[in-house]
Amino acid sequence: MKKAERSKLFSATVMAGMLALSVTTGLRDVHADMSGYAAQTASTVGGFGGNTTGGSQATAAHTYTVADRASLLKALGGENNATPKIIYVSGKIDMNVNDQGQTLTAADYAQGTGYNFERYLAAYAPSTWGKKKLSGVQEADRLQAQKNQAAQVVVKVPANTTIIGEPGAQFIGGNLVIQKGNVIVRNLYFETPYDDFPQWDPTDEGTGNWNSQYDAISVQGASNVWLDHNTFDDGTHPDAQNGTYYGREYQHHDGDTDFTNGANNITVSDNIYRNHDKTMLIGNSDTKTTDAGKLHVTVTHNLFENTVQRTPRVRYGEVQVVNNLYQNDGTSSYKFKYAWGLGKNAQIAAQNNVLNIANASASDIISKLKGTQLSDSGTQFNGASVSASTLSHTAPITWQPTAPANLTPTNQVQATVMSQAGADVLK
Repeated sequence: MKKAERSKLFSATVMAGMLALSVTTGLRDVHADMSGYAAQTASTVGGFGGNTTGGSQATAAHTYTVADRASLLKALGGENNATPKIIYVSGKIDMNVNDQGQTLTAADYAQGTGYNFERYLAAYAPSTWGKKKLSGVQEADRLQAQKNQAAQVVVKVPANTTIIGEPGAQFIGGNLVIQKGNVIVRNLYFETPYDDFPQWDPTDEGTGNWNSQYDAISVQGASNVWLDHNTFDDGTHPDAQNGTYYGREYQHHDGDTDFTNGANNITVSDNIYRNHDKTMLIGNSDTKTTDAGKLHVTVTHNLFENTVQRTPRVRYGEVQVVNNLYQNDGTSSYKFKYAWGLGKNAQIAAQNNVLNIANASASDIISKLKGTQLSDSGTQFNGASVSASTLSHTAPITWQPTAPANLTPTNQVQATVMSQAGADVLK
């Protein structure tokens, strides 16, 4: 197996003496070029998640190839199955396809619930319902329909697991939920899950908003997670198709990769985030003070292309944002709002990031959302060196980031990320 050479943020080496696994699954031989990558640990990148080993110690008996929802669930073995395991994804797994091969639609999930969108709109119109919290039959029916969809598309990943895509592997419309520690997800194309039943919240942002469930990956309270060389995209359901009701976008998507409920020690490396609005949330609530001292996340060498916001948005966490590339030429329907969101008690250390954003100014890089602490160096915006922290009058961070080793110089970030980020670079 030939491993691509590249500069990396943190000093790291492949585990000494690591041998490529040679395993046979119940379905067919594992792609020979992927076995070594499946055995790698996050020490190859480092960062806050650098101690993540996933399923690297899996035996042949706990190494699987899966090609559909049913075989994926069987290989995972339930959310409490802590046995080290490596799961290769082959082809396309569409999570809205049932075990009989039938595609499930909103009508299927709503069947028997009584939910009807037209009646829902009539019941909660702002002109009559106002700004109070929703209640009543149609909201209860909507919630049940959403629960029916969740039972199909949400997958809980147990501890000590590596999920890795073979070349061309796709995970469509599903939500991997990581609540147990020591998990690796690599080399998969994710089409962001599509919530068929968004909820109207009259109290959101004063004017009300439609909000959805399901991220592509949700890390909830787990420690030691490595997300590497994946591609995330809204795919066949772009936001341009959403339409509006009550004067607000009828948003069917939530996040791509969100880290909440005290998640900790995470590295997010060499991924592509493309065509998405609320991309990466770190810390989900201003009131969740138990997140303090957690939410340590390293975001490095990722491409954010035609993303709107939250790349990332942080509450409470100490987050490193290093050697990432942000691209938006202004022609996409996904209009750039900001890159780095400073929420309550957030502290972001940004280094050697490149932003090429049409129809924006350098002062748009940062959005202060009740937070003030961000330090940046080596930032380039539309070809010019800038200090985003100076432009946005942020306060310095009070923690000391790990000194980077093999840091990619700013003038090499674009070429490096464009050539090495995303799924199917590992082959």
